[in-house]
Amino acid sequence: MELRTLGRTGMQVSPLCLGTMMFGVWGNPDEKESIGVIEAALDAGINFVDTADVYSWGGSEEIVGKALADRRDEVVLATKFHFPMGDGPHASGNSRRWITRAVEDSLRRLGTDRIDLYQVHRPDPETDIEETLSALDDLVTAGKVCAVGTTTFPAEEIVEAQWAAERRSLVRFRTEQAPYSLLNRAAEAATFPTCLRHGLGVTTWSPLSEGWLTGKYQGEIDLTQGRQAAHRANFDLGLTGNQLKQRTVAELAKLASDAGLTLMEMALGFVRNHPAVTSVLIGPRTPEQLRGLLAAADTVLDADLLDRIDACVPPGTVLNTADSHYTPEALADPALRRRTGTGSPVAPSWERRGPSAPPHS
Repeated sequence: MELRTLGRTGMQVSPLCLGTMMFGVWGNPDEKESIGVIEAALDAGINFVDTADVYSWGGSEEIVGKALADRRDEVVLATKFHFPMGDGPHASGNSRRWITRAVEDSLRRLGTDRIDLYQVHRPDPETDIEETLSALDDLVTAGKVCAVGTTTFPAEEIVEAQWAAERRSLVRFRTEQAPYSLLNRAAEAATFPTCLRHGLGVTTWSPLSEGWLTGKYQGEIDLTQGRQAAHRANFDLGLTGNQLKQRTVAELAKLASDAGLTLMEMALGFVRNHPAVTSVLIGPRTPEQLRGLLAAADTVLDADLLDRIDACVPPGTVLNTADSHYTPEALADPALRRRTGTGSPVAPSWERRGPSAPPHS
């Protein structure tokens, strides 16, 4: 498998990154099988593994650590912090107080002395970005972290962080991990151009749009269990955006069939095609799913098919805004949009409710 340079880190990574969110109680509770998937991915040439402290409440990091015990130096290992890992106000976020604890917990669970890429899992409007960068700068200086990055940051916050790092001579974010698929092309409008302008490596997640681009959600969708229950706004066919997704998937499936491809092959080939994208996260739960993703990953789409896709889903389009997976505070809180400050109270975000439901990635 070819290797690509991850932004300006100097680290060489495979164009596929093994995402491990579904290892542990959130997905596959069979530890032995999960470890087998990781080992099979490495044997296939994937050298980039991504996890997060919150995945299965630390369980994913523990599984990854066991799988890499004898192969640590083969892998560029990435993890994340931000989401709640316990009760109370200081068990989450992007503050120095939390970062210095979170990194030690991740290092212990992963069984390693360093994290190659440490990522801020979401923006934190209550913490100054300079506070976050200062704490991360200390971790890089101490050798506990090699490089730092962001996940699902709006383009303007990526730029602000770059300016803050330059102004204070702090470590710079070197990567951004953005949601990107045939059904969610929002990153093309500002995030990808911003990353290219500042030399950030881009990893993308949810290339199959939470399973929509496997074709499995063609009829009624059961909203009472699993991912569909946890992320109802992304699956409820009572919402216009999801109705549009279902119709669009049918059109995309026909385009793929006419090109002699499966829908999954076309979906993965599309995401890999963007010049800003360094590596695409895949998230298999089982060996069978890994084999299917590996078989589809080498797909190359010609210009005619890409033009047809653009006609079906215009560049920069997101069919359901819930698929953006992050709502800026200025949009989420009516008090920030109304001069009088009146309006219905806003339900607190998942981050502030505590660890009751998983994030999207």
